[in-house]
Amino acid sequence: MRTLVLGGIRSGKSEWAEDAIAQSVPAGQPVRYLATGPSDPDDAAWAQRVARHRDRRPAHWCTVETDDIATQLRQSPHRPTLVDDLGGWLTRMLDRHDGWADGSVAGPVADMLGAVGDFGAPLLLVSPEVGLTVVPATESGRRFADELGSLNQRVAAVCEEVVLVVAGQPLSIKPIKRPGV
Repeated sequence: MRTLVLGGIRSGKSEWAEDAIAQSVPAGQPVRYLATGPSDPDDAAWAQRVARHRDRRPAHWCTVETDDIATQLRQSPHRPTLVDDLGGWLTRMLDRHDGWADGSVAGPVADMLGAVGDFGAPLLLVSPEVGLTVVPATESGRRFADELGSLNQRVAAVCEEVVLVVAGQPLSIKPIKRPGV
């Protein structure tokens, strides 16, 4: 089952996703955590944020810092996985493919969506929700909002479930359709 977990900054979406995937697998089963945020040893605040995320995860989970979600999913398509988060991944793709100007992230997005659609184990994808505030004042801000909004819609289409987390509280946006219900 694939679940997209949306929410604003500091909404509790990552913690909710961690709890949800932990409950979806037998106790003690390893979970792969794909961390898409960049590592920056010169940014103490970022390092503290990453450490807080890492410290609350069980020791038997495997953390992979990567921006190649598609390859990771294809390498172990039957291992429960949590991706946190798609906004960080999209930023890295925009950087790598000159997406802030005339480049395109269509190829990496399609590749990642294909890997998500083919994935055969519990998969939770965390992403910031857009459109809950003013339109960004800069061209790059608007580009990011547009690309992330499109990405979230496309990921939601291949997921069986979509959850919006607000103030730590989950709201089912696309509930699981169970046979006979």
